[in-house]
Amino acid sequence: MAIVRRSAATSVAITTLAGGLMLGATTPAATASAAPAAAGSHYLKFDKNQRNQTNSALYLMKRASGPDKVIKKYRAGSGVTRNSCTRFKGWLPNGTYTVQFQAKRYNGSLIKGYVIKISDKRCPGGTLRNDLFIHSEMTRNGGQGATEPTRWDGPSDYKSNGCIKLRPSDIKNLFATADRRGWPTKLTVVN
Repeated sequence: MAIVRRSAATSVAITTLAGGLMLGATTPAATASAAPAAAGSHYLKFDKNQRNQTNSALYLMKRASGPDKVIKKYRAGSGVTRNSCTRFKGWLPNGTYTVQFQAKRYNGSLIKGYVIKISDKRCPGGTLRNDLFIHSEMTRNGGQGATEPTRWDGPSDYKSNGCIKLRPSDIKNLFATADRRGWPTKLTVVN
């Protein structure tokens, strides 16, 4: 007769066989609750608007056997110039970026609150673009502050120092949707 005991804290299953022999198996804690989606099945796509960089689009996408599926679309901006080689001012260079982390209570010197950190990238001219995020203007706790970097005032706030910017309600919606559907591991920038 086999008796199975599971410990939720350690995710170890111990099976006691007839005669007292014990077998143990470690299982990943993630198996206790199903993951929302397979790893790598979601990605972000930033489509630059050549006429108005503060009216571009960020998409949460799902890979599919046919055309990839748009899960959500958000208005977004990037930079204050279309020159992707201008550090801290130009919009992002085209290409693929790695999503390094996401946080809901980020407390950087300039950026606070909900953020998605993306990898560095060289522009076609060779300039390294670093300190790149998808973010909004908010306080560390996700609220609205009294000063410009922590307060969303309107369409002019889609301008950035080279990052991708969303309205506070949109980045919160992106986080909620990604929490349910699966977090993207890549960002693709196109025009």
